[in-house]
Amino acid sequence: GPVVGPVVNAPEPSTVSTRRGFSPLRDLPALLWLVALVGVVLTHPFVPAPRWLMTHLLLLGAVTHSILVWSQHFADALLHTAPRPGDQRERSVRLALLNGGVTVVVAGVVSARWVVTAVGAAAVAVAVTWHGVALLLQLRRALPARFGTTVRYYVAAAGLLPVGATLGVLMARGLGDRTHVEVMLAHAAVNVLGWMGLSVVGTLVTLWPTMLRTRIAEGTEQAARRALPVLVGAVLLAAGGALLGLRYVAVAGLLAYLAGLALVARPFVDTARRKPPAHYATWSVLAAACWLLGTVAALATGVATAASWDDVHARVEWFAPALAAGFGAQVLLGALSYLVPMAVGRGPAPTRAANTVLDRGGALRVVLVNAGLLVCLLPVPSVVRVLASAQVAAALAAFVPLMLMAARAARKASATVDLERPGARRRGPAPVAGQRPPGQVTGLAVTGLALVVLAVAAGVAVDPSALAGATASASAAAGAAPTGRTTDVVVRAANMRFTPSTVQVPAGNRLVIDLRNTDTGDVHDLVLDTGDDTGRLAPGESARLDVGVVGRDIEGWCSVVGHRQMGMVVHLHVTDPGAEPGAEPGPGFTPHDAVLPPVAKGRVHRRTLTVSDIDREVAPGVTQRLWTYNKTAPGPILHGRIGDEFVIRLVNDAGMGHSVDFHAGTLAPDRPMRTIAPGGSLVYRFRATRAGIWMYHCSSMPMSAHIANGMFGAVVIDPPGLDPVDRSYVLIQSELYLGPQGAEVDTAKLAADKPDAVVFNGYANQYDHAPLHAEAGKRVRLWVLDAGPNRATSFHVVGGQLDTVYAEGAYLLRHSGAGSGGSQALALQPAQGGFVELTFPQPGHYPFLSHVMVDAERGAHGVFDVTR
Repeated sequence: GPVVGPVVNAPEPSTVSTRRGFSPLRDLPALLWLVALVGVVLTHPFVPAPRWLMTHLLLLGAVTHSILVWSQHFADALLHTAPRPGDQRERSVRLALLNGGVTVVVAGVVSARWVVTAVGAAAVAVAVTWHGVALLLQLRRALPARFGTTVRYYVAAAGLLPVGATLGVLMARGLGDRTHVEVMLAHAAVNVLGWMGLSVVGTLVTLWPTMLRTRIAEGTEQAARRALPVLVGAVLLAAGGALLGLRYVAVAGLLAYLAGLALVARPFVDTARRKPPAHYATWSVLAAACWLLGTVAALATGVATAASWDDVHARVEWFAPALAAGFGAQVLLGALSYLVPMAVGRGPAPTRAANTVLDRGGALRVVLVNAGLLVCLLPVPSVVRVLASAQVAAALAAFVPLMLMAARAARKASATVDLERPGARRRGPAPVAGQRPPGQVTGLAVTGLALVVLAVAAGVAVDPSALAGATASASAAAGAAPTGRTTDVVVRAANMRFTPSTVQVPAGNRLVIDLRNTDTGDVHDLVLDTGDDTGRLAPGESARLDVGVVGRDIEGWCSVVGHRQMGMVVHLHVTDPGAEPGAEPGPGFTPHDAVLPPVAKGRVHRRTLTVSDIDREVAPGVTQRLWTYNKTAPGPILHGRIGDEFVIRLVNDAGMGHSVDFHAGTLAPDRPMRTIAPGGSLVYRFRATRAGIWMYHCSSMPMSAHIANGMFGAVVIDPPGLDPVDRSYVLIQSELYLGPQGAEVDTAKLAADKPDAVVFNGYANQYDHAPLHAEAGKRVRLWVLDAGPNRATSFHVVGGQLDTVYAEGAYLLRHSGAGSGGSQALALQPAQGGFVELTFPQPGHYPFLSHVMVDAERGAHGVFDVTR
């Protein structure tokens, strides 16, 4: 049976006789996951998805493995049962399946392959479900036990994790923006509050008084029994409300979870009052419990007061470090600091030796972690957050070397005890765990607090923002005559960059900058060399900066220490006040390549389309924030033949949800054309069965805005028997509805069908500035697609006659020699396409344009430079 301490009326599961010797599969993985976590923390700027990795290496790796190991041993002790033949083998298989699954999940997320993630998540779910079923069967076999409620907590928790794993796979596969937020909140509720929270609460019912070496408080078992259905129901309510998009139902679930915690909090507090914590293990667990209560309360408040689901997303991400480091890491390290010495020590002396090592600097480490986390959650300057988070990471990471040192100390103590047996030579006294003097403990705590205060003071002291107002200012106007016009521009600050990083301002215009801090963690500002300053903005905040009349180039930067050096600069470039779509491009202008690419070898064409937000000049002096496939607008041209298969991997590296719709294929749109969230991906397969030039585009709503802001391209499928020509070009007509300089599409202009420019291949009049080449007497084929989203075209070549016209899959006219008929234009509605062929009779310059003349004058115009 279990061993009961002299002043404890609850069994000590950690001393059960089933835990003998060292087992690598049981004892190493938690430590290895923590080592991997430390590695990611140190290298996070260079690894993909660092926040996700840090959270899941801790919670899914180290914590989940520890729950499976220790909940099984607690169940053995609390139910007074010993493993049956074959049980140890099954437990080892479960642990191997769990850790293998976690490894595969990590690999799937890092490689952005959701199928791999799904396989790993399935393995994790199977391992945990198997564990829960084994505990349930063990509970039914056992005699009635006083602390059987703890095992019921484990069974309930194990039933929830597969649900959370499924939600995680859905996020990895890709969801729409709002759906992603809803599923993310449900995923956190089920996995953190359900799987992890229930396991911790159930364990602390008996482990907390055991750690404090005191008797269990009166009424603890009854409180735990009453709290279990409340906590399970609260998790389901919070997750269900989130999945249904019912924000206040989710809030009600979070509040109900707090009520369940309150039921078990009273005996927890009574026990601590009777025997206050005195070592690192108990301080850490107590701090973790406080973070759980505080974070759930703050999250409920944040979700309830959020203006939209976008705000919910930001607030869930904001509190993630508190749940992971404050609750998850501290409860894990605190519990292991108490349990591991009993596991590695064989006898009182080795156990005390290991305890002594793991308790080193306990008060210092606890204060650094908790005070540092509080600082990190405040809207402090970046350098302060960096210093405080480094202290938190160092204090938590100290557990890894201390754990290794504790194991070594236990072994040495065991050797000393063995030598003290009759006939053995004594090599030294057996180490004992000494009680630190109260003054020493207080001194360590004060030292930790002082280090955090020092980090704050150092960060503020070296921050140059206070000097911004003293910077000598220079006039922005520089004598330029006011034009009476205003240039409004939206600048976003995130990921150590301003977007756009270059802003074009016509000389004499008044400039107004709308700065938005879209970062998830850092504070930013914008300081100009004129002395103008937005002031510090916390994540989610914005400010308007009226620069006044601008007549010279201006430099701007973020004044948070180190941010300017890391690339947070913006260039305000003054252009000719008459700059408009018909003006000359700047010296860095490169035209969009209109040449039709050749058909790739093979019958299966594999391409990756990566969605990106980029700042791109769309007309001389006019920059817009475009949404693009592979950083071009239009996107890449795909070229194939009838019967070819296209395998397209869509990766969303942009800041919002996007999708793709290929007109060249026929298939149900439900799955391949779905919107995927930032960071998501999907694979789109289709077979080309009909010839023509087919549009592809983003089909996320509002579709018109996504197309108008650059998300379109063409697939060219050659008709059988297509005659060879000297040159083939692709011209895609689209419209520009310009927002402020550096901003996205103006949806009001779009809805009113009032384009600022109509263009070929994404740039106004670009082939006037960089004409397309042809040779006199040689045949030229022009594939033409009208991408819209609204304007039709009548494609015409001035000075030429079309002898072949192919529109929407059929020849309207085909060259048959001298004296045959001809055509003067190819008429297309939006999303229609075809090609025309002609031969230029002599050298010269032949304009091509949309014969909807107002659109030709808006930029749908170019020139052929025909040579001999």
